[in-house]
Amino acid sequence: MRRIGLMLMLLIVAVTALLSQRIVVAVMQDPDFLDPHRAAASGTYEMMFNVFEGLLKPNPNGTVIPAIAESYSISEDGMVYTFNLRSGVKFHDGSEVTVDDVLYSLNRLKGSNGERGLSPDFEKFVSKIEAVDDKTVRVKLSTLNTDFLEKFIVAIIPESNENHEKNPVGTGPFRFVEYRPGQRLVIEKFEEYWNPELPKVEEVEFRIIPDNQAAIMSFLAGEVQILPRLDAIQAMALGDRYNLLTAEQNMVQLMAMNHAVSPFDDIRVRRAINHAVDKEEIIEIVAGGYGTKLGSNMSPIMSAYYREGLEDYYEPSVEKAKALLSEAGYPDGFDTKITVPSNYQFHIDTAQVIAEQLKRVGVRAEIELVEWSVWLDRVYTAREYEMTIIGLTGKLSAYEILRRYVSDYPRNFYNYSDSEYDRIISLAIEKTAVEEKASMFKRAQEILTEDAAAVYIMDPNFIVALAPNLHGYTVYPLYVQDMSTLYYR
Repeated sequence: MRRIGLMLMLLIVAVTALLSQRIVVAVMQDPDFLDPHRAAASGTYEMMFNVFEGLLKPNPNGTVIPAIAESYSISEDGMVYTFNLRSGVKFHDGSEVTVDDVLYSLNRLKGSNGERGLSPDFEKFVSKIEAVDDKTVRVKLSTLNTDFLEKFIVAIIPESNENHEKNPVGTGPFRFVEYRPGQRLVIEKFEEYWNPELPKVEEVEFRIIPDNQAAIMSFLAGEVQILPRLDAIQAMALGDRYNLLTAEQNMVQLMAMNHAVSPFDDIRVRRAINHAVDKEEIIEIVAGGYGTKLGSNMSPIMSAYYREGLEDYYEPSVEKAKALLSEAGYPDGFDTKITVPSNYQFHIDTAQVIAEQLKRVGVRAEIELVEWSVWLDRVYTAREYEMTIIGLTGKLSAYEILRRYVSDYPRNFYNYSDSEYDRIISLAIEKTAVEEKASMFKRAQEILTEDAAAVYIMDPNFIVALAPNLHGYTVYPLYVQDMSTLYYR
């Protein structure tokens, strides 16, 4: 009787969702900024991907395609980008996108009139942004960067908007409705979107549920229609009753060690930690086998630039780890702390396994759980930590992935510094030949591995559960949820 009642309830919820054309997506964290040029958290981009667009937009195959720009060209020397604006593109406030809005947006990133830019890349690489006519924008680089095209997925926003944080206005398939911290972020269909075929549903609510178990219960009760980033056990529990999709997600889960803090300023200690960690055991226990073992900060999904073989550079060895620790002056190990964001059970579980593995070599690791906002402030920004476990989301360019370790990169929270690494990354982005550029990026990965810059664990498989009557989910090699292609049937 209870089973019949549950089935009836799920049927009612499904019919209600179908009639309302509304989708609820469970997400783990609040956005950090609604202003797209200030946001740094991947979870923010996950949601606001649907609200904002750039001159270009990401494609599911990992390339970029025209969006606000109808077409573009690049000069033979790679130094000048010319964009032709699409006619009739409107902002969510009803105004039409003009060349002035594009200039405003890009100059906001680059910096102008003595003000610092909001994008280190536009500050560093762009020398001039100008309007050729009322439908054409030209961007000139000061330094060659053959991976710069992907930068133009950054949001174009209206110059007339007085507060981009409180009133986010974009050109995407959905317009922003409301944000209630700790509860939800709501977007609705933009009726004047430039692509009349999208989106297919009327409203999307990103419901903020930090507790993984609570999110599952909401999904089972029919209150949530999309449950992303499941682990293997959860996926098996849901079985065949729901639409389950799996794919590589271009993520690098790693354990960072703060190179500015003793004992992790000693390469022998960092190498010892790498030998102490058994990645295959972590993948089996935490990911249920749904993960790809890594050896550096690159996923195999980036096939053109991925350096194979590094995943086995540090074989799991208690003996080698102890010998290195003894050589570094820690024959009895040491005490340390692994700081983990409390809203990511996957990383918490990983920390627990690693803590047990480290015990075998005499390293006593306390696990410290902190709220996501605290992790962003204290670990990611202030670099006040010893070790931490996090997943670095994928990018569309190898440079974007690997520049995180360049000495002067603002978000180099590892405090990693190597002059040869900096030199190679700088030279690589000036190469127009893909093979030559790939070779240099592969060498950069080798340096990270040799220096034991971090413990590179895995690219966890992306597993998402959908309500039985929800279809059209699109997987990207990015940390996004594209709501525009979803529909009920």
